This record gives sequence, C-alpha cells and structure tokens, in this order.
Amino acid sequence: MAAMTELYVSYPNTTLHSQSQLHFSYSSTTHFSKHRRISIRTLPPTRNKLVSCSIAPNQIESPPTVLTDDSKKKPECYGVFCLTYDLKAEDETKSWKKLINIAVSGAAGMISNHLLFKLASGEVFGPDQPIALKLLGSERSLQALEGVAMELEDSLFPLLREVSIGIDPYDIFQDVEWALLIGAKPRGPGLERADLLDINGQIFAEQGKALNAVASRNVKVMVVGNPCNTNTLICMKNAPNIPAKNFHALTRLDENRAKCQLALKAGVFYDKVSNMTIWGNHSTTQVPDFLNARILGVPVKEIIKDTKWLEEEFTEKVQKRGGVLIQKWGRSSAASTAVSIVDAIKSLITPTPEGDWFSSGVYTNGNPYGISEGLVFSMPCQSKGDGDYEFVKNVIFDDYLRQRIAKTEAELMAEKRCVAHLTGEGIAVCDLPGDTMLPGEM
Repeated sequence: MAAMTELYVSYPNTTLHSQSQLHFSYSSTTHFSKHRRISIRTLPPTRNKLVSCSIAPNQIESPPTVLTDDSKKKPECYGVFCLTYDLKAEDETKSWKKLINIAVSGAAGMISNHLLFKLASGEVFGPDQPIALKLLGSERSLQALEGVAMELEDSLFPLLREVSIGIDPYDIFQDVEWALLIGAKPRGPGLERADLLDINGQIFAEQGKALNAVASRNVKVMVVGNPCNTNTLICMKNAPNIPAKNFHALTRLDENRAKCQLALKAGVFYDKVSNMTIWGNHSTTQVPDFLNARILGVPVKEIIKDTKWLEEEFTEKVQKRGGVLIQKWGRSSAASTAVSIVDAIKSLITPTPEGDWFSSGVYTNGNPYGISEGLVFSMPCQSKGDGDYEFVKNVIFDDYLRQRIAKTEAELMAEKRCVAHLTGEGIAVCDLPGDTMLPGEM
C-alpha cells in the first residue's frame, strides 16, 4: 500500500478574516503545482478499509469512535473554501441561514457531476442557505475528486463555503445533515444479481456504520446506488441510532418518467399530472400507479380511457425507460437522475401541495397499505417541509394494482433474505425470483 501523507498548503500574502490551511490525506505519489508551498509528513496507519459481511443475528455493531487530538479539530477543507469560511466577518452574509453539511458519495461520478453544481448554486436548499460539501470517493477516484473540487472553486458559488474530499466515510460523514449515497459498483458482465447485492451491500453496511458513528443524529439519508431499496435497508440496519424514517431510496426518477408518459398520452404539459405513485422496488417490477394519479385534477382513467395502454404499454415504458435511453445515447441517465435527487430533496424540505403527494422508497413499518413490514418500499408520501414525511391515507386499490404490488413486494422480500448477513438477521438465503434489475445497474 502506498505511504499515506498529510499535506498542508499555505497561501502567502493573503489577508482574510479567517485563515486556515488546505488539508487532506492521500498517496505520496500525488503532484501539485509548483507555486504552492507543501510540507509532507507521514500519517499513522489508517483504518482497515476491508468490510466484514458477517454479522451476528439481530446484532449490528458500530465501531467505537476513538477521539484523538486530531479528531477533535474541525475537519479542514479544500483550497479557497477554507479561506472564505468565516461567515460572521462578511456583512453580505448576515441574512444567510446556518451552514449545513451535505455528504455525497460517488462524488467523482457522472450523476454527482450534475448534482453538485445544483447543490452549490442554491437551487436545492435556497438562495440564503450556505452549504459545505463533503465528497466521498475511492482511492482510485481521489485525483478526480480534486478536479471536482477545482471546478467548484472556479464556479464562484457564494453559498458554497466548504469542500472536503476523502475516501474514509468516518471522516467525510462527520456531522453531516444530509447524506446522498450515489456511489455503488455497477453490474459487470457475468456478475449475478445476488453477487451485486452482496458487493454493494457491504459498501452500504460500512457507510451505515459510519453515519451511525459520526453523522448528525437527525441526518437524512438518500440512497441512489443500486439496488437502492435493499441498499437503503442495509444502510439503515447498520445505523440503529438514526431514525429509520430518515432513510430514503430514490424512486423519484421513476415517478418523473411516469408523469412524462401520462402527459404525452393526454396531450398536456407534465405539470398537469399529479398524485403519481411508484410502488415497490426500483426494478422492472416497480408499479407506476395510474389508478390514483390525476391529470388536471381528474382521475387518469377518466382522461385516458385506454385501459390496455395503461396496464401494458404505459407500465412497460416506465419500467424500461432507462434501457431505451442507454440504447439511444450509449450512456445511463445521469442528468435526469440528478434532477430527480433535487426533486426528492425539495419534496422533503417544501410543504407538499394540498391534495398531492410524491413517491419515495421508505421503511414499511406502520404503513396503512398492508405491505409487509421490514422492507424499504416505494410508497406515496406527504411532507410538511420539515424533512419528515407521512404516509398518504386516501389511496384506492383495485385487483390489478394489488397483484402488481404483491409481485414487487415478493421481490423485495427475496432481496432481504439474500442480504440477511448484512442486516443482522441471520444467514443469507438467495432465492431471487428472476433477474429484474434495471439497465442502469449493468
């Protein structure tokens, strides 16, 4: 393993209200431009990065947090952000809210490349909300993370006060109030679905433990990395000190796609479509609910009377939209995924319009729909804008909808059994009912 180093970069001849230094850890082979003064010292051995996937039944253990002199210090940040951090000293920021910490994993990836600039611009949390971005990558992506931080520097976002980069979730997740978990291993040729569940499950088990150890006690966690429903369950089970209601699997892109297809069929703009629910798993068993959806405030089935189209073509288009996009463009839907993450966050921090709702993959315990407890399942939710949500009560069902929901429910129960060793529920038994993963996972 390459020697690990700690680097400090000072900026001469700079007068500021609050001065600090650039600090991060990485291999000693990294190069810097010559005009910066650098001092290097060897770091002590780092935490073992191997993830154990064997957990005793009903027992999730979080590694103890060892406080050293260094760990008590405020984590230092990247480049110019350290030099502009002192909000109190700047008159123009007096009306700004208290800074919030946002962690993003997979931060060097394509989805993050779209998302980070939306976060930094104020589009997500508002024009008066300063943020700190904490970017988690891997050893392979660390240099790319530096490039991301450089682009964020050069974009001159007034609200972006800090950027931290690193490969250790115990460092990056320190005190975060939002954790957007995008990074996951894609499915390669010959990789079985059960294997992918195990590989990515180990990643999210470790991240859950890190959140449990160092994040804000009310951190909101949004899992994007696939298979996102079961990864969310694993992460949640490994973070027992964080409320289960704070964990979300992203199914908002599926909802947005469903709204688009209904709008096209009805000949209206998509903002006329409301009350759209995606039920179940983020896979091809997902259920886009046209029974409860509305167009111009009227039930969809009163506007679109072609029941066969709704049950077959519409449903399949939503389920397979990502695959068609890959065939057309040769890449997955990174930009629209980033937009859907923004939509999902806004739905939690903005009051839901009267009578409407949104979809999110959430913990099923206490749900009023008869869905098995102990799963992360996409369901209709409403929010008061406080970051929390409630289940929607005025939902109707028919036999078709019930049958489709039962199928995606069975799939999620099978996935849960397949990762039992990662959730503390015993020995894993993989009896998956078929390969229904979305093309974007491959």
